Amino acid sequence: MKTLIYDVSQHKLVLEVAKELKNKIKMPEWALFVKTGSHRETMPKNADWWYIRASSILRLAHKMGPIGVNKLKTRYGGRKNRGVKPDAFQEASGKVIRVILQQLQEAGLVKENSAKAVRKGRIATPEGISIMMKCAKKLLSENKTEAKPKKVAKKVEEVPETIEEEITSTDAKSETPVKED
Repeated sequence: MKTLIYDVSQHKLVLEVAKELKNKIKMPEWALFVKTGSHRETMPKNADWWYIRASSILRLAHKMGPIGVNKLKTRYGGRKNRGVKPDAFQEASGKVIRVILQQLQEAGLVKENSAKAVRKGRIATPEGISIMMKCAKKLLSENKTEAKPKKVAKKVEEVPETIEEEITSTDAKSETPVKED
């Protein structure tokens, strides 16, 4: 069941799932003015960044689940530019990840792991997996319709066996008389 999801480009899958999530979750008003972590200098340029991050979190909950906020903070963290001091790793914003996980849980796409489990965290529900599968099937069908033309092998000229054949063949092409000694 997981293999179909991994047969397509993960970047395209996340973008396709983000389109589906626009109907399921809502971006908070404050998300337009917030950075995704202290390592970032500006807020995201893409207006749909909330849905893209939510679909990425859903994919990771399916792939790596059970997964929690701390592991996701590390996953989405990055290098902080500290001026003349060496760069250092900085975790992503926990508030953004926590709210997205809560929204996905309210929509029924992820759920908390059972109490008897080894690790705490959230895992993808069958509904969340079905959304990803549907998007993966859609991407696979688009890839099949975009049939790539087959590459045609170039015609290879015959290689002369001896130097004499090469000389006579080049002279024959130029149509100049060859003097024999």
